[in-house]
Amino acid sequence: MDFENVKTLIADTLACDADKIKPETKLVEDLEIDSLSLVELHMALEDATGKTIPDGDIGKLSTVQDIVDYLK
Repeated sequence: MDFENVKTLIADTLACDADKIKPETKLVEDLEIDSLSLVELHMALEDATGKTIPDGDIGKLSTVQDIVDYLK
């Protein structure tokens, strides 16, 4: 998935403003993602990519770019 796809997925899943999402946007600090939102995002990413993402890996991703890089 490229940045635009990840950005749209985050905005749709977390009901946040897509204009605020940049590659350097921090998930917790900038988007205020809590543990429940992180689980929702995790499931949405798996559904969108058809890949299984280990639970431990998703917590290590701190920025939107980290997600994009991980999925490549």
